[in-house]
Amino acid sequence: MFNSKIYQHIKNKMLKKWRLYHATDFQSLMYPCFTVCRILGVFPYKFNTSTFEYSKPYYIMSTVVICVNCILGFFVMHGIIISKLNFGNVRNFEIIGYCTICCFIMIITHILSGPRMCLLQTIMEISSRLSSKSYQKLSILIHTKDIIGLIFLIMQMCIYFVKNRMFKFENYMLIVAIVVIVYMTLLQFQMHMLYINCVCILKACFQSINNNLAHMQRLIISDTKLCDPGLFYKIQRNQFSLNRLKTLKKQHLVISNTVQKLNIIFSLQILATIVMSFCTITFEVYCFAIHWNDGIFINFDAHFLVALSTSISYYVIKISLLVWACETGKNKAQEISTTVHDLLNSTNNEQIKNELQLFSLQILHRRNIFSAKGLTVDTKLLAVIIGNITTYLVILVQFLHISHSCDEKAAINHIT
Repeated sequence: MFNSKIYQHIKNKMLKKWRLYHATDFQSLMYPCFTVCRILGVFPYKFNTSTFEYSKPYYIMSTVVICVNCILGFFVMHGIIISKLNFGNVRNFEIIGYCTICCFIMIITHILSGPRMCLLQTIMEISSRLSSKSYQKLSILIHTKDIIGLIFLIMQMCIYFVKNRMFKFENYMLIVAIVVIVYMTLLQFQMHMLYINCVCILKACFQSINNNLAHMQRLIISDTKLCDPGLFYKIQRNQFSLNRLKTLKKQHLVISNTVQKLNIIFSLQILATIVMSFCTITFEVYCFAIHWNDGIFINFDAHFLVALSTSISYYVIKISLLVWACETGKNKAQEISTTVHDLLNSTNNEQIKNELQLFSLQILHRRNIFSAKGLTVDTKLLAVIIGNITTYLVILVQFLHISHSCDEKAAINHIT
C-alpha cells in the first residue's frame, strides 16, 4: 500500500513536470510517444524512479491485444480469400499483403519487448548527460513530429475509408476489417516513430561529444597563446583535458554499442516497413496512374489524387523522415573523427596525443551507421528505392502492353 502511494506520487510529479515542447529529461521528451504506445498496448513497462520495469498488468494487456489483433488479421485475410469480403481483385491483394506484413511487425514487436525495455533504459541513461538546450531542441522536433504525424495519419485513414466507401457497414466482417487495419497502421507508425526518436536522441549525444571535443580544442589553442602560463597551471590543465578525454571516449563507446543494439532490435520492423513502402508506392502508382486506352495512357485523375493524398504521400514522408534521421545521425558520428584529428594536431602533450590516437582507433572500429539486417539506411537507400520503383513500373507497363497485344492478336485470329 505504501509502495503504491510512493509510485503514484512519483507518477503524478512526472505528469506535472511534462510540458509540450519543454522537455527536461528522457521521460518528458518521449511522453507523447510512450502514451500512444501504451494506448495501443505495446508499452508493457512502468517507470519506477529512474528505471523501466515490466508491469504484469500491462504485459498481460499487451499480449491479449497483440494476439486478438493477429487473430482478427488472419480472420480478415481468410474472409477475403473465401470471398466473404471483396474490395476488388487488386485491392484484395493489397490488403492481404498489408495484413501479412503488419501481423509480422506486431509479433516481432511483442517478442522483442524485453530487449526494447533494456534499450530504452540505456538511452535514458546516455541522454541524461545532455544539456537543457539540447532537450529543448529535441522536444520541438520529436513532439511536433509525433503529434502532427499522428493527426496526419488519422486524417489520411478517414479519407481512405470514405473514398473507398468502407464506412458502409454491410456486414460485421467489414467492421472487423476496418478496426484491424486502423490498429495495424497505428502500431507500425508508432514503432517507426519510436525508432526515429531513438535515432535523434543518439544523434544529439554524438553532437554533444563533438561539441565537448571542439571546446577542448579551443582551450588548448588559447593556452598555447599565453606567454607563460606556469608549470602548475599547465599540469593541471593537461590532467583535466586528459580525464575529460577519457570520459568522452567511454561515452562514445557506450553510444556506439547502443547504436548496434538499436539496429538489432528494430531491424526487422524497419526492413518490413521499407518493403511495405516500396510495394505500396509501386502498387498505387501503377493501379491509379497507368491505364490502357488503345495504348499506354498515364492519367492523374481523381482516383490517383486520392491515392497520392493518402497512402503514397504517407509512405513517401515516412521513408524520407527515416532516411533523414539515419543519415544525419551517421554524419554527426563521423564528425567526431574529424574533430579528434583536429585536436590531435593542436596539442603537444604526449599523454593527450596517445589518448586521442586510442580514441581515433576506437572510432575507426565503430561504424556508427543505422541499418536493418545489413541494409544501410541512408540517402543511397532512398535513391535505390526510387530507382527500383521506376524499374518495376517500367516492367509492369511492358507486361500490360504485352497482355493487351496478345488479347488483340487472339481476337483477330478468332475473327479470321
